[in-house]
Amino acid sequence: GFVTATDVVKYWQKVFETNGVPEAQESSEYIVSFVLGAKTFQSLNSKSLYTPLTTVQQERIQQLSYKRLERMPVQYVIGEWDFQNLTLKMRPPVFIPRPETEDLVSLIVDEEARKCEKNSDLCFPVSVPHPVIMEIGCGSGAIALSLLCKLPQSLVIAVDKEEAAVDLTRENAHRLQLQERIHILHHDVSYSSVKQLLLWGHVDFIVSNPPYIFHEDMASLDTEILRYEDLDALDGGDDGMRVIKTILALAPSLLRDSGSVFLEVDPRHPNMIEKWLQAHPNLLLVLRAVHKDFCGK
Repeated sequence: GFVTATDVVKYWQKVFETNGVPEAQESSEYIVSFVLGAKTFQSLNSKSLYTPLTTVQQERIQQLSYKRLERMPVQYVIGEWDFQNLTLKMRPPVFIPRPETEDLVSLIVDEEARKCEKNSDLCFPVSVPHPVIMEIGCGSGAIALSLLCKLPQSLVIAVDKEEAAVDLTRENAHRLQLQERIHILHHDVSYSSVKQLLLWGHVDFIVSNPPYIFHEDMASLDTEILRYEDLDALDGGDDGMRVIKTILALAPSLLRDSGSVFLEVDPRHPNMIEKWLQAHPNLLLVLRAVHKDFCGK
């Protein structure tokens, strides 16, 4: 008989549930809607939901569902994901951007707006140069490219030590036609990186969603992550601060005078960072604010 999108979603949801695949319904819906050319299952009209699927569509859904059965994250299965209203290509093992990281983008946009407002309040406003932003560990380019879209005057230097990440950021930049405003650098950031990073002079913002998971917590991550994602993008060492410390140590040499660093960290880190900065007064950095994400972390 005929098989519709609704039938197939139910079928694969059941298969996923039986095999212990998390988010069985969502996974099934994402795969089916992707094959039908829609973003979400909810956005399919009733005609699409109840029109019999072609053999080709059924086979494609089956292929992708088998990947999900292998616990491949759905973002890799369908090969794309949305972040800050941008559709980005996704490929294993490049780190998949999490929805809470969108908050990081919003914080920088707000900060830049505040700076501009402050400047326009002056009797003699100084001409504000284009904000230059550096992202350390750009992964798929999600943060960097979102900032370029939200701040049309900005320029971004995006750095990653993994070639796969650099390639994916470049591909996403081209897809979004943002390649003219981004400099993508294949580089493993270390304490001696200043020269390589000052491509466009000093920067206004450094942003990073660095590896910040405490090493001992790595083993308890989801199978999807452990099996497919670049664990180096997650493992922050014993205290989760291996890369964070490097970024903070470099920051004074990279930032303009009024520059800021924005980091996504573990809830335990703000206190640790504050203590670390107090122990390194020569850096002249101050922990200015801590924001919780929408999960309250």
